[in-house]
Amino acid sequence: MTPADGGLRPAVFLDRDGTVIEERSYLSDPAGVKLVPGAAEALRALNDAGLPFVIVTNQSGVARGLYTEAEYRRVAARLSSILEEAGAPPSGTWYCPHHPEVTGPCRCRKPGTGMHRDAADALGLDLARSWYVGDKPSDVLPAKVLGGRGILVRTGHGRELEHEVPAGAVVVDDLAAAVRWILSRRRRDALDDVDPSEGLG
Repeated sequence: MTPADGGLRPAVFLDRDGTVIEERSYLSDPAGVKLVPGAAEALRALNDAGLPFVIVTNQSGVARGLYTEAEYRRVAARLSSILEEAGAPPSGTWYCPHHPEVTGPCRCRKPGTGMHRDAADALGLDLARSWYVGDKPSDVLPAKVLGGRGILVRTGHGRELEHEVPAGAVVVDDLAAAVRWILSRRRRDALDDVDPSEGLG
């Protein structure tokens, strides 16, 4: 939903596995959903700051036949419940069930930008002023196409893949560090936008 003033809002686009929750290979059991340390507090801080966050996740296990879309939805529902209980509900979740070797090319599988664009249309988001956070280069590469800033976290696969991070991306230890960076940069940008003559008689 677009704000009443007609403007678009920046958002934080988050990978799921290895970023918000601990990495599990082809997770299909809701019992395996466990937040990375500090994630609940970090996501609550985004909500408190009025900065929406959206989960965008590749789920090629569906295309590979390793789990069904119904099983994916049960895992997603468990994560949603955990985040609701923590006071940190996402603004939305988008997922890609495809894999090019099985289903052919698609617009949504990261580093493709289909999920981000769909979320932006649905929620009134400004992609060029948003942040793209995850534990793989494919999670941060959309920033190269859409604008905004990519942030790689060292949880999940991040530590082993940080040498592949695209130029201009930020590398931090985890989601909590990413959120601290985002909020500090947002505050700095807000100060830069202040007219120094305001308040002078």
